[in-house]
Amino acid sequence: MLERKITRRGFLAGCSTAIAALAGSQLTSLAFAAPPAREANNADTLVVIFLRGGSDGLSMVAPRSGPDRGYYEIARPMLKLPVSGENALLPLDDRFGLHPFAAPMHELYQAGKLAIIHAAGLTSDTRSHFDAMAYMELGTPGKKHTANGWLTRHLLTAGNLPPEIIMPVLAAGGQQPDSLLGSRETIAMASPDEFSLIANWQFRYQLRAQLRSLYAGSSLLELVGQETLDAIDIIETADPENYTPANGAQYPQGDFGDNLQVIAQMIKLRLGLRVATVDLGGWDTHERQAWDVEGYFANLFQELARGLHAFYTDLDSGGDDNPAQRLTVVVMSEFGRRLRENAARGTDHGHGNVMFVMGGHVNGGQVYGDWPGLHNDQLYQHADLAITTDYRRVLSEILIRRLGNPNLGAVFPGYEDYRPLGVVQGEDLPPIIHAKHAYLPFVIR
Repeated sequence: MLERKITRRGFLAGCSTAIAALAGSQLTSLAFAAPPAREANNADTLVVIFLRGGSDGLSMVAPRSGPDRGYYEIARPMLKLPVSGENALLPLDDRFGLHPFAAPMHELYQAGKLAIIHAAGLTSDTRSHFDAMAYMELGTPGKKHTANGWLTRHLLTAGNLPPEIIMPVLAAGGQQPDSLLGSRETIAMASPDEFSLIANWQFRYQLRAQLRSLYAGSSLLELVGQETLDAIDIIETADPENYTPANGAQYPQGDFGDNLQVIAQMIKLRLGLRVATVDLGGWDTHERQAWDVEGYFANLFQELARGLHAFYTDLDSGGDDNPAQRLTVVVMSEFGRRLRENAARGTDHGHGNVMFVMGGHVNGGQVYGDWPGLHNDQLYQHADLAITTDYRRVLSEILIRRLGNPNLGAVFPGYEDYRPLGVVQGEDLPPIIHAKHAYLPFVIR
């Protein structure tokens, strides 16, 4: 049975909004406490990147040899990516190549930090953006009225989390996705600059002193006030406005790069961040998807590739306390696109897609999954790439091997086909499949 535990962490999350209001700050629901020690269990940060709009996985990772190459070229006379010459596919293995504009991702792949899962996705039969996104983020395919998201249920059932974390969950960009529906421990942050007391500098220290005297006692409410102010101090002292990415990392300009940089900053501040989400939209490419290799899709995929490379490079400090070694990033989209291009030089809503997993303990440099083929008889409904890997299989492996949470029956109700692909390293805990009331919103204990 999934319970909404009213722990000190949860109580702090609920109270901090009121404290922030008294302080005049822009803080939202957030759990505050002393930074956690370096736990052996579940010390990783999981970053979930959602490509909204239905990305064209067959333009991200395309066949480069064999019969499927021929089917691909026939189906995409204008959009096909070349296997030789200028702007050729970047070779991944004997079967597949990566879009030439994704060279930064290819570098991560060759370094063993990026894994690719092809023919993956949501097995439910829908081509509705809204339905597919809801099914995936709630973790309940076929059901859109679940009370909480799969990441929320992970946090509720992860028995190896410390009870007190300064910042357990971050929705970068200011929007809380459905995967975090029902979470009271999420802070939505567009910029660390917002994480401060709203006051002129000449009054800020006076206000801070007054607030500290107001919350100088030892009651739980007063401790919340003290820890809220401590959290503000930590981030303000870090001078986020003048943050310089490490190792020469260069984030792409725009919201996506800015959001990844915010997550990197929070990880480096050792606030205990366990889950972060970020979106990259614009993948609904029904028309003018590309002109030869270049064009709209290529530029958008390049933004993703540059962002991932900069994010990993920024966190890869080396040594025993390397943040990149506690990082797992998963990239997914609600569905792929049709194999056949349309008359508007675009692609319509499809089915199977590609997923990416990046991190310090990823078994990268490999394309995973059973490839179904692109012959007409092998396509889903004779139109789309078939799905041979349920997206929950990939996420479940990350939950078990990287986050130490085997409660799959609670996180993904009804999913019973867990078999690790070997995408990430870690201990294979026996999965707990059967859980009653798996998406009960709150049970006070």
